[in-house]
Amino acid sequence: MNVRQVIPRDAIPSVDAPSFTDRYEGPEDDDVISLTVGDETRAYPIRYLHYHEIVNDVVDGVPVAVTWCPLCGSAVVYDRRVAGHSLEFGVSGKLADDDLVMYDRETESEWKQSLGTCIAGELEGTELSVLPAAVTTWQAFTQTTPDGSVMAPPGGASEAAADGDDPKPIDYDIQPYERYFEADGFGLGAHRGTGGRDWDETLGGIGPKSVVLGLELDGVPVGVPLSVVESAGGVVTLDVGDQSVVVFATDAGIHAFSNPGLAFEPTADDRTFRADGTTWDGVTGAAIDGRTLGRLPARRLFAFAWRDDHGSDAFYLG
Repeated sequence: MNVRQVIPRDAIPSVDAPSFTDRYEGPEDDDVISLTVGDETRAYPIRYLHYHEIVNDVVDGVPVAVTWCPLCGSAVVYDRRVAGHSLEFGVSGKLADDDLVMYDRETESEWKQSLGTCIAGELEGTELSVLPAAVTTWQAFTQTTPDGSVMAPPGGASEAAADGDDPKPIDYDIQPYERYFEADGFGLGAHRGTGGRDWDETLGGIGPKSVVLGLELDGVPVGVPLSVVESAGGVVTLDVGDQSVVVFATDAGIHAFSNPGLAFEPTADDRTFRADGTTWDGVTGAAIDGRTLGRLPARRLFAFAWRDDHGSDAFYLG
């Protein structure tokens, strides 16, 4: 694991006291991280997270860290509780294999964002628990959760708004990683235009920045590429550890649920699937007859980040 200091600590400021509203001023197709805990559902726009990367929040009494690494395209929500204590996370300014390194302000231990594992400090070896969350569009969020709330623009200054290391005032209308997402290369060098990294071209045609849904159940990691699910008609079923899983590819993201033994088939709609005599929403897991599939804890990230963490053999290729 290659760990290096890239920018000063907290030059990208975490959001530690988020506020919420029922209005979002961005485009309908903007991506948000959707999180439901208990009776509360909240959306965290990635447009804002580009400039902050971490949101320390409490949802229905549960301390959570909503995390985003733009270089890795990795969105993961963690429970912030460790051994009975609630941690608060900040941006260390370091990268580990091009992934955000978080630090906790209680012990100053360092954590690899895509893994949720402490890699240095007092808590080294400790793992955070992944919570069920999803990357979807703002439009889909409002359609499926009309009473949900969205994080308001935090404001302030961030290194992500600057050309150098010194934070500059944030303009959320500017997308600082747009060219990076469209380019072929990956990692910090590709973002800064100083070079890229090598990729395993034998991975079933999966590119380094292909979107992957990373599952780890019963200690078994499996990364499911969006393109593989799309090629299968928008739905695949597989076993991860001892659990049966169904993964849906929709017009509003890739989503994984516990499968109670059903055989799902796509419909003419980009978001619904048929099984057991009814129609199921691939974004929410809800059926017309009132049943609901249980969303699984998952990481949404680029293929290269999943490979860095788990190796080339940890992909589902159909």
